[in-house]
Amino acid sequence: MTAQYQVHGDVAVITLDNPPVNGLGLATRQGITDGLARAEADAAVKAVVITGAGKAFSGGADIREFGTPKALAEPNLLSVILAVEASRKPVVAALHSVAMGGGLELALGAHYRIAAPGCNVALPEVKLGLIPGAGGTQRLPRAVGVEVALNMIVSGEPVKSEMLAQIPGQKLFDKLAASAESLMDEALALARDVAARHADGSPLPLVRNLPCKHKDGDAYFQFARNMVKGMAKNFPAPGKCVDAVEAATQKKFNDGMAFEREIFINLMWTPECRALRHLFTAERAASKIPDVAEDTPQRKIQKVAVIGAGTMGGGISMNFLNAGIPVTILEMKQEALDRGVGVMRGNYEAQVKKGKLKQDKLDARMALLSTTVNYDDIKDADLVIEAVFEDMGVKEAVFKKLDEVMKPGAILASNTSTLDVDQIAAFTQRPQDVVGLHFFSPANVMKLLEVVRGEKTSKDVMATVMTVAKKIKKTAVVSGVCDGFIGNRMIEQYGRQGGFLLDEGCTPAQVDRAIERFGFAMGPFRMGDLAGNDIGWAIRKRRYVEKPDMKYSKTADLLCEKGRFGQKVGKGWYDYVPGKRDAIPNAEVEQMIVEHRKAQGITPRKISDEEIVQRLVFSLVNEAAHILEEGIANKASDIDVVYIFGYGFPVHRGGPLKYADEVGLFNVVQAMKRFQQNPLDDAKFWEPAPLLARLVADGKNFNGMN
Repeated sequence: MTAQYQVHGDVAVITLDNPPVNGLGLATRQGITDGLARAEADAAVKAVVITGAGKAFSGGADIREFGTPKALAEPNLLSVILAVEASRKPVVAALHSVAMGGGLELALGAHYRIAAPGCNVALPEVKLGLIPGAGGTQRLPRAVGVEVALNMIVSGEPVKSEMLAQIPGQKLFDKLAASAESLMDEALALARDVAARHADGSPLPLVRNLPCKHKDGDAYFQFARNMVKGMAKNFPAPGKCVDAVEAATQKKFNDGMAFEREIFINLMWTPECRALRHLFTAERAASKIPDVAEDTPQRKIQKVAVIGAGTMGGGISMNFLNAGIPVTILEMKQEALDRGVGVMRGNYEAQVKKGKLKQDKLDARMALLSTTVNYDDIKDADLVIEAVFEDMGVKEAVFKKLDEVMKPGAILASNTSTLDVDQIAAFTQRPQDVVGLHFFSPANVMKLLEVVRGEKTSKDVMATVMTVAKKIKKTAVVSGVCDGFIGNRMIEQYGRQGGFLLDEGCTPAQVDRAIERFGFAMGPFRMGDLAGNDIGWAIRKRRYVEKPDMKYSKTADLLCEKGRFGQKVGKGWYDYVPGKRDAIPNAEVEQMIVEHRKAQGITPRKISDEEIVQRLVFSLVNEAAHILEEGIANKASDIDVVYIFGYGFPVHRGGPLKYADEVGLFNVVQAMKRFQQNPLDDAKFWEPAPLLARLVADGKNFNGMN
């Protein structure tokens, strides 16, 4: 049973019990309505309390039912709320910890509400491309006022119960409990009190009957629309939230409910909503490793060491300091240590200036940091992360030393972005303790962490680092060992296509502009300038030796020969003014590309934005299909998570494989076959990956592999 029924004297208590957040799945909804019916039929019961077991009142819909018939089966949430409202005995909702989405909508249907302090209250549906669909847009404005409600609904962000309780005239909470521990006792007392108050048959209060007006309605809602339009250009849901809340001020309650429902259903079928719901489940599924059980014993991580105090080492260290975990940074020279620590402190001080961090927090975090130039000082660390130069010889020296000094059971991690983790593990006598932890730059900001599982990495190491990732607020995705892992292996193909597009007639600005209109944070050439064009150059030089048959445009090499390495030197594909990141097209670079075409005997052609986008995005898709077939990624959705959180793929498109499913894999393959006919492109690469061809032949898609 996911909803328990107990009687405490003359009060029935219905407890939602559907871990982890008491999602309102079909069985739970049935349990609530069954409990209400039992209470109604029991003459000894005078009132009902609805609460939640464990660490939530309710987090809303049960995500395990998304897209299944159970999600809409009766009693649906609308029916449950109607049953609560229709109860002839007072229903008190006792909220604690989390009351979000459908959980809050359920509470708004109760006759009375009491909340524990610290309860996170929210209607976060907008984050899934939806509006609240069970009366949230109609009841919340009546309970807390139009402006507070609209801010909550459009942002989806939680607000603490004690903040809401302070709103003048609010009707959301009839009482704020003294503490979480006393909530149930106080809820039972409130239930008995209101039962006595209504013993004469006087009507029970309903939020739906409260007035809902805004004194400057037309002007306020126009202002709200203008604000939302500027902030949510790729997403229809925030604007629809404004429409629904405005309807609450203009329509009768039942008409407003019908209007809300119509919007909700229409949004459910938009590609943006499908993309956001896909990412919601994909992000949570990424932490699950098929052959590593959830109850796998884990190693304790109480002390961390980081090798290298450069940009990556400092950023990695900040993640652990932010989580309250002591860090020791090791460098070869004291000057490098001092410089690295200075950068970290500067980052924290910038947050203090912006009001994002308090001075005492800065001091507490820096107090957890120690530095050394001696390997003996890190020997007791539970986890050591190497963040040195991306060269196998350098990695070998570090890991041989770590193998010599680190205590037994310590996890030895490499922050390598492309190198062979199995080869790195072989430098030690404990390959089972070695794992790749590929942080993305800037490491203290970027949410993605690629966890690279070596052939001999033990299951308890995998379980431990996935938990650590969560503790330092990273979204971790597991990758197998290959050159570039998931993200960088795919981005190489994307970059190659960018080069071919230059050869065939595009300018860097045209390519970047097209893919940025599609929704990328930045195009391949602006991204190259940000990362450092010399890094890509070093990788290509390695490729020329390892894969002499692989075809590349030479324009990027010519650029690097001119010393145009990107933002760090003020010039790359574009020019940069000190202190600004504006990319200014450079005539010399464009002339270099023109002359290169002439030298190659290439006649430039006009290339459409549509072709630019398809070649860049479908190159990611085809390489991803190879990665899936080789077992480098566990599931298709993991690849989407990597690209959304690590590479700036547009969120509203859900990731490269979700986008390919939306376009239709048949159409993707047809486009690839057209690209194969282009003599200046790489026909061999555009041969559809066997997995992609198989999915098309079977009429299936990537989503079916999740």
